[in-house]
Amino acid sequence: QVQLVESGGGLVQPGGSLRLSCAASGSIFRFSTIGWYRQVPGKQRELVASITKVGSTNYADSVKGRFTISRDNAKSTVYLQMNSLRPEDTAVYYCKLTIPGRVYWGQGTQVTVSS
Repeated sequence: QVQLVESGGGLVQPGGSLRLSCAASGSIFRFSTIGWYRQVPGKQRELVASITKVGSTNYADSVKGRFTISRDNAKSTVYLQMNSLRPEDTAVYYCKLTIPGRVYWGQGTQVTVSS
C-alpha cells in the first residue's frame, strides 16, 4: 500500500510563493508518474503539473512559467514550486501517484492566495 502526504500549503498574498511537497511511502515511487491536481468547491479536479519517472514534465497552461514540478527519488518526494501566485490559484492541492493499473491520492493541502 502506498501513502501520500502533502504539505506546504497555507495563506499567501498575491505575487507570493509556496512550495508544496508530496512524500510517498513504499518502494514504487521511482517507477511512478506523479501529478499535482487542484480542486475548488463545485468544480472538477484539474491537473496542474505532472512528472514522469524519467523526469518529463507537463503543465497546465494557466501555470506555465510560474509553477515548477520536480522530484527527488532518494527522498520519495515530489515538489511543486509555485511563484507569482494569483487569487485564482486558491484551491485544495492533491498529489496523485500512478503506476500501471493503480492510482493513489493524497489527502490534499489547502492553498489560499489572498490579500
